[in-house]
Amino acid sequence: MKVAIASDHGGLHIREEIKKLMDELEIAYEDFGCECNSSVDYPDYALPVAEKVASGEFDRGILVCGTGIGMSIAANKVKGIRCALVHDMFTAQVTREHNDSNILAMGERVIGPGLAREIARIWLGAEFEGGRHANRLKKITDYET
Repeated sequence: MKVAIASDHGGLHIREEIKKLMDELEIAYEDFGCECNSSVDYPDYALPVAEKVASGEFDRGILVCGTGIGMSIAANKVKGIRCALVHDMFTAQVTREHNDSNILAMGERVIGPGLAREIARIWLGAEFEGGRHANRLKKITDYET
């Protein structure tokens, strides 16, 4: 698995925690920034990650901003992206199993680093169940095209 990860200024700390987790899990990743504490625009980081995942260059993506909302909205504008905003462990599991989410969004001002690590661990380890869920996703893909 290869993961693209990015944050804006509001998600720097959790992004670093998730990178440590991926190092521990020996998951390959590329960090797309940002590298500053000053205000930046979240679409400048969400869209490149979403495009890399949609193109197949990366298997999954992780985005972090203050709430996760802006990142998820921006990422979901890219055709083929199913970005899920997650702030608990149950939805981290289900969004992979039922929705085959390919990008995880989280908010640093909403959850702490420990919970963020556990959410990412669950999300990275979960697999799509297919079956009845595949039919539902096909309807979304058909709509996109």
